[in-house]
Amino acid sequence: MTLASSFLGALIGVSAYVFFCSPTTEIYVEQQSKARLAAESEFILSERAEKVFRSAAPTDFIDAAEMSVAAVVFIESSAPVAGSTYHTRKISKSTGSGVIISNDGYIVTNYHVIKGAESIQVTLNDNKEYKANILGFDDQTDLALLKIESTQLPFVVFGNSDSLQIGEWVLAVGNPFRLQSTVTAGIVSAKARSINILQRQGIESFIQTDAAVNPGNSGGALINTNGELIGINTAIISSSGGYEGFSFAIPSKLVKKVVRDIKEYGAVQRGWMGVTIYDVNSEMADNLNLPEVKGVMVDALTRDGAAKSGGLEVGDVILSIDRTPTNTTPQFMEIIGQQRPGDEISIRYWRDGKEDRTSITLRNQLNTTDFVAVRKDKVLTDIGFELREMDSKEIEKTGNKGIYVVSVFRNSKAGEANIEPGYIITSINKEKVTNVNEVLELVTNYSGSIVFNGYYENYPGEFPYTFNIN
Repeated sequence: MTLASSFLGALIGVSAYVFFCSPTTEIYVEQQSKARLAAESEFILSERAEKVFRSAAPTDFIDAAEMSVAAVVFIESSAPVAGSTYHTRKISKSTGSGVIISNDGYIVTNYHVIKGAESIQVTLNDNKEYKANILGFDDQTDLALLKIESTQLPFVVFGNSDSLQIGEWVLAVGNPFRLQSTVTAGIVSAKARSINILQRQGIESFIQTDAAVNPGNSGGALINTNGELIGINTAIISSSGGYEGFSFAIPSKLVKKVVRDIKEYGAVQRGWMGVTIYDVNSEMADNLNLPEVKGVMVDALTRDGAAKSGGLEVGDVILSIDRTPTNTTPQFMEIIGQQRPGDEISIRYWRDGKEDRTSITLRNQLNTTDFVAVRKDKVLTDIGFELREMDSKEIEKTGNKGIYVVSVFRNSKAGEANIEPGYIITSINKEKVTNVNEVLELVTNYSGSIVFNGYYENYPGEFPYTFNIN
């Protein structure tokens, strides 16, 4: 009886532990894993991961190549050919590369690799295939952020592109001509290079290298010899269409800023100074008694903009921002491109034959310090418009929150419904919306008749619009 009672008691104790303690342990492990992923993602995009030193160890590329090859993926995107109809539908395919930047499936690539894509397929170095979603893009830097549903993926760590030295060894990793996982080596030939591929509509401050880059390398990784990501390969200069010794990459400092903004806000939050500038030449330097031919001259100022409010004047020469020299327009644009509205920067400038300093608080394109960005998500452009959230001044003026229609595409669903730019959406199918993410939740994968309700600032009454989303 004693033995039987002891056995029964032990059995009850073990059962109770399994029943009550095991789920708690599983929940604890699950929460611990989520916390670790969140902390890891935060560290990857933080300044703590950056190093300031010469990373090159001449001719030793083996470890760096091994670390980066597994994290560079092949991307194939499919898009409808312009002008094709439902009955004569034609699909064009483009290929490129991408870089995994976290083990839970975030991938950076060039925007031109996936522009207009209806579907995107990602192939990893181990030949596993995934469907990718576009989380956001920035056409002013030609960058896009994708996401695949997977975990425990190999990834590369961001390096500090600011510390790159001319002559430093670098590796270009990508998939040229569909040749998977190709590594080429070269040196940094120049920094802050502009080649006007964005036609003066974006930020160009490229790292120039002589590492071989060809069609298909776009969106791939530029790696230092420590295996750190210091750029995204984007363009070449060529008269033949193939590599001729000049390749260009977006600096990792700028890439990291774009990625962080897209992850947090769905779009890039770009700081604006409110100036028009051009490079200083030798004649201008002589006339201004500048000791060196360096800096960018202020040619025009936005009325009540950040620069004017900070005390800058037309004719001032900006020499540095936050102690970083602004010797050329690309250098100036790269530094400003890393900032957000509300950031305060220190300006060193030249006026009347002497140096001076001032501090400027950057603003957004609406001339406020709110985080406001135009959303161009595919589901929105398929409907036919671009949206943004209202800033604090607009909300105060109208007394309402809503979503501002920035532009409407001709011959689109929104255009045929007669929605006009300036329309402020307050509800969709009677559900109130106060930010763009709420709009996306309501219209994504929706099919059938949908009703937008809202108003125009200068017209009384409400304006409902009804149209079908297929």
